Amino acid sequence: MKNNLTLLEKQNLHARFLSGESVTILSEESGVPRSTLYAWFEKHRKEQSGKAEISLRSYRLLENKVNRLESIIEILKTSNCLVTDPLEVKLPALETLHDKYNVRMLCETLEVPRGTFYNYIFRNKRENTIYAKRREENKVIIQKIYDESKQIYGAKKITAVMKEKGYRISAETVRDIMQELGLASIRQNSKKDYDKEQRKCKNHLKQEFDVTGPNQFWVSDVTYFYYGNKTFLICAIIDLYARKIVSYQIGLKNSTQLAKSTFKLAYENRNPEKDLIFHTDRGSNYRSKAFCAYLKSLNVTQSFSKPGVPYDNSVMESFFSSLKREELYRTKYRSEKEFRTAVNDYMKFYNEQRPHAKNGYKTPDKKETEYLNKYKDSKEMKTGQAGSEETI
Repeated sequence: MKNNLTLLEKQNLHARFLSGESVTILSEESGVPRSTLYAWFEKHRKEQSGKAEISLRSYRLLENKVNRLESIIEILKTSNCLVTDPLEVKLPALETLHDKYNVRMLCETLEVPRGTFYNYIFRNKRENTIYAKRREENKVIIQKIYDESKQIYGAKKITAVMKEKGYRISAETVRDIMQELGLASIRQNSKKDYDKEQRKCKNHLKQEFDVTGPNQFWVSDVTYFYYGNKTFLICAIIDLYARKIVSYQIGLKNSTQLAKSTFKLAYENRNPEKDLIFHTDRGSNYRSKAFCAYLKSLNVTQSFSKPGVPYDNSVMESFFSSLKREELYRTKYRSEKEFRTAVNDYMKFYNEQRPHAKNGYKTPDKKETEYLNKYKDSKEMKTGQAGSEETI
């Protein structure tokens, strides 16, 4: 009997067996006992079955391992430091990548304890950290994409838009920033939220921009301007009567503090007597508890544009368009100081020299002065008439 066949001969026998030939015929032709053939065929079946089972079970593990190794290689290339470098070198390097990669992956790659890294990022309250600067830049971008989507996009969609524009950021970071800014996507119960918001954020202005005197309606908004590596935010307030800029401030954050300081400056300079209505969009800076409480303490009524209706605050939109087209986009500033001076000069030019179509081509200052003189004369006339009656 023959049982020392080559591997190729065994495979041929197995192929014939699978095609339907009987083991008896194969045994007679090859000289191999049937029991031996059965043993070979069973062993071959188990080997093939084992290979398939291992491949299916390990596929995803291998895929995850490959992705992990690729991320580690990418982090090592991007961080510009080595695992053997000291902590004072590795921590700032990880900080620059914090919002691009998973913290666990970053720390494992450079062998930094996660507790140490979190302590460096979150307990070190430095305003000038790379992480803090990048987070503030991302706030501006996220707010802009959210506004452009008419408040529809959630964290995942905003992340996708940012990545398409070339920004490296995770959905978790976007979601965290959106929560901080008070931004939320429209949900299925948006009708209920809308009705609630309408009752809370009433629109008193209703696009009726022609008013009878100063200090009745003020409107405000914030615009962005990029210079160098910084994003500047210009907050301005306009008195609707003469379309006059009554105050403005330039900041680096679209914060409640920026809105409050701008309003405080206008209020202290103008000292409106009563019934002032302050109209804005529904930005979180204007709807914050601190800002609303401040206006309430001054007996100022807040008015808000409807969601997704920029025309409700078109006077501010028009002013910022003029500011950018007539000044900011036409000038190449050599320094931040020059930029700030240019904004200040434009505000004076807008109020004192620039004719305004809504004012019958009078400057805002001239129209307001004419009103105040007329009001003063009228008041003096009434006082004089009262004195004459008493004499009689």
